[in-house]
Amino acid sequence: MDQVSLLSTLCKLECELHQPKCRGDRERLVQLLAPDFREFGRSGATYTRDHTLMSLPTDPEPSQIHAQDFAVNRLSDLIALLTYRSAHVNTSGELFRHTNRSSIWRLDSTGWQMVFHQGTPTDPFDQSAT
Repeated sequence: MDQVSLLSTLCKLECELHQPKCRGDRERLVQLLAPDFREFGRSGATYTRDHTLMSLPTDPEPSQIHAQDFAVNRLSDLIALLTYRSAHVNTSGELFRHTNRSSIWRLDSTGWQMVFHQGTPTDPFDQSAT
């Protein structure tokens, strides 16, 4: 898979995880999050896949996430680092809770799975046109 295809694939999967439908779908999360998944959340809390699956929202919040400035670094044939910036979008379309994000994705026989994710609060940024 070339760099452009890899970036496109991982962006699609990452953005799927932003969607309330995915966040509330245990089966889909099992497909996307590796068994050894770990997250260092924006809040500083640490989460595992088991924790994430046990705390599925019963009525996922329809919060909208804006993500931009995606970049991918291939760490090996089967491992890739995806970085980007995100923010929540309020009802007026304004961005808030700006965050730098990084995810490590691993390819196995079932497809790409997220192994690690980190969110770090950052200063506000302008929403890109793309």
